[in-house]
Amino acid sequence: MDIFEKLQTNLGPLGKHSDLSEGYFMFPKLEGEIAPRMKFKGKEVLTWSLNNYLGLANHPEVRKADAEAAEKWGAAYPMGARMMSGNTDLHEKLERELAEFVGKEKAYLLNFGYQGIMSVIDSLVDRKDVIVYDSECHACIIDALRMHMGKRFVFPHNDMENFEKQLVRAEKLTNETGGGILVITEGVFGMTGNMGDLKGIVKLKEKFQFRLLVDDAHGFGTMGATGAGAGEEQGVQDQIDLYFSTFAKSMAGIGAFIAGDEKAVHYLKYNMRSQIFAKSLPMVFVEGGLKRLELLRSNPEHKANLWKVVNALQNGLKEKGFSIGTTTTPVTPVVLNGTVGEAATLSKDLRENYNIFCSVVIYPVVPKGMIILRLIPTAVHSLEDVAETISAFEAIKDKLSSGYYKTTELATSFGE
Repeated sequence: MDIFEKLQTNLGPLGKHSDLSEGYFMFPKLEGEIAPRMKFKGKEVLTWSLNNYLGLANHPEVRKADAEAAEKWGAAYPMGARMMSGNTDLHEKLERELAEFVGKEKAYLLNFGYQGIMSVIDSLVDRKDVIVYDSECHACIIDALRMHMGKRFVFPHNDMENFEKQLVRAEKLTNETGGGILVITEGVFGMTGNMGDLKGIVKLKEKFQFRLLVDDAHGFGTMGATGAGAGEEQGVQDQIDLYFSTFAKSMAGIGAFIAGDEKAVHYLKYNMRSQIFAKSLPMVFVEGGLKRLELLRSNPEHKANLWKVVNALQNGLKEKGFSIGTTTTPVTPVVLNGTVGEAATLSKDLRENYNIFCSVVIYPVVPKGMIILRLIPTAVHSLEDVAETISAFEAIKDKLSSGYYKTTELATSFGE
């Protein structure tokens, strides 16, 4: 079979109907300033799909810092990779402040989160090493695992009994190869909203020798007393060997960082191919990052406002009989039962008739027969936004239960 013909057979349930789905369900176009209310297909919609947790994307001090940095440096500076000609005092300043904030000796800036975590994992392990990881780890981690030339063992999400079994398997193998064990999990899982069982994992350091890498993209800025993440929330930040986060969520920017002890970070600086052979993070994102981190540290009201909205939304949904799974974080999944076709029609109804825009998660990301409407509350949503959304969700839940979404032409065209 021709390679392009093969690709066409793997488009998935919505991709096979791209004439209907593209621009509406897949690759939608939100317009206007980043805010709780934006425009979609010419209409104002209440938006719950942006990871702008602390509302910093359009904070006036952030906008001012970004604009001044662009005016001062342009988009190109510095030229070259950090190791060669792209290092600056401000890059190093941001690294020092990030390390201090998350309680680690050193930090290293990365250009992107997805690329960064893949490169971290690729640099840390070779064919003698074994990786043990949570089954619900993000796609960026799974892609890194595909590059790993050694063995990898998966444990069911947060199943500590099975995790210990995988450590036994890994230890047996590394005793033969002379390698080490790298355990990978997430601080906050972005689909379900529950935290990785970091306390359970680090407790097993008493019995096994392994290093722990935590991807805390959704926990950084939202969890813990100071916002230092899921490790701080669970009281085990000092037991995390390598702490990773992206700027794409609470920091509302571009970039990422990895933090840990000085020796580990020094090794990564000289071995991460994605950073050695790539242009340095542009100064506009570095100065912007410094301002965002300053606001995160000095303005706790942003996190307080976030949790005010989170609690109102999650408690309100539960009071109305909705299932939001086991979330203990701002990520709010609303779990419904229905087909792919019903999900498509429900989503269209929600956006066109109730002016609510949120992410719709369907098979194969979740099992057949399940629909997840994922809501991301932010510090700049209001309690009125919460009430409006819950009212709309009550209406679409009744329609779904009555079979309304099975009867339309759009649902039929998507099928199963």
